[in-house]
Amino acid sequence: MLIYEFMPNKSLDFYLYDPVKKHLLDWRKRISIIESVAQGILYLQEYSNFTIIHHDIKASNILLDDDMNPKISDFGMARFFKKDELEANTSRIVGTYGYVPPEYVKKGIYSMKYDVYSFGVLLLQIVSGKRNSSLYGRNEYLNLLEYSYELWKQGRGAEFFDASLDDSSLSCKLIRCMQVALLCVQENPADRPSMVEVFRLLKNETTAAISTPKQPAFSVTRDEEEESKDIGKKKVLSVNDATMTQVVPR
Repeated sequence: MLIYEFMPNKSLDFYLYDPVKKHLLDWRKRISIIESVAQGILYLQEYSNFTIIHHDIKASNILLDDDMNPKISDFGMARFFKKDELEANTSRIVGTYGYVPPEYVKKGIYSMKYDVYSFGVLLLQIVSGKRNSSLYGRNEYLNLLEYSYELWKQGRGAEFFDASLDDSSLSCKLIRCMQVALLCVQENPADRPSMVEVFRLLKNETTAAISTPKQPAFSVTRDEEEESKDIGKKKVLSVNDATMTQVVPR
């Protein structure tokens, strides 16, 4: 039996996508949630007795207390690593479409960069208020990751941000969050920052220049160039909120 602390403000997705309730998430609350979730993942990866990969970081698994402080919930899919392990392989693919990195979908490889990828998707959702199960752009054929990358590349990041955060003083902070998020969702796990680096970048605790993101994973245009290879009878570019799991006792 798992006993959870009662979280009266439900989960992050309850507010993030609602046209009225999203206004309760001002920038101060959003940046607090972003930094707290990053710190939580950092603890799981670096400071707990075992390296823990959550495997299902998403808005509905971020619960909010009385003061809108976030708590990471639902560890039913979590995996443990020994401190000297870097990655592992599995044939049992679990997670939520849209938050799962490409190396896991294609080869069943998972590492600490799995949760980095999921956090990047979540970060894009928090600053934009947009779902990753919808398509965007002029012709509505770009997924959330590629849409954000196209706007960032063209210097039009302001068009991506949630309209409720319409404050010119936030522009630099939002662009920084957007750039960090895009680094987290890179195709190659080696191109993604560690959670230590992510936390420092978000807190602006490093003097190093932020790297320039490449085209993100699950890019529609790249997948078309690769003839949209089927993975397990599902195309790689598929993005939605459905959970991938097998019904087994645990």
